[in-house]
Amino acid sequence: MILYHGSYMAIDKPDLSFSRIRTDFGRGFYLTPLKEQAVSWARRFISEKKQAVISLYGFLQKPAIEKLPDNIKILEFDSHNLEWLNFVTTCRLGQIVEIEWDLVIGGVANDKVFDTIQLYFDSIIDADAAIGRLRYNKPNFQYCFKNQKLINEYLHYLSSEVIQL
Repeated sequence: MILYHGSYMAIDKPDLSFSRIRTDFGRGFYLTPLKEQAVSWARRFISEKKQAVISLYGFLQKPAIEKLPDNIKILEFDSHNLEWLNFVTTCRLGQIVEIEWDLVIGGVANDKVFDTIQLYFDSIIDADAAIGRLRYNKPNFQYCFKNQKLINEYLHYLSSEVIQL
């Protein structure tokens, strides 16, 4: 499968030491199977007078992911549900999650979704109301690699391209 990463530069050797906290799934290297999503991520840098670049990587197809070694811990959210909401909230607040996952797969907390999460953060709506609102958003999926060894062994850089306006 092809995964994309949006940035201001080509990243041929992802390094987790450069990852940020307070992101959807915490520290990690974020990719998406949706090229349009990576382009959107990359275009954020144009306003900072930088170029927009997407890097392409090869990774295992979905059934093969299940054949990763047993010691690789994968958490997958198939929808914007209560478990996803609580996980994203915990990570966005910079708190430590109980289990150190190697790979987290699930929906992006984009601007529309984040508005709902912010209402939940601020206790303006409860979890049930947040999930009710999120049910109508089709998730843009992302893969968050949280283990450098997993990146080095299974994520293969293919190429990069500069995105034009």
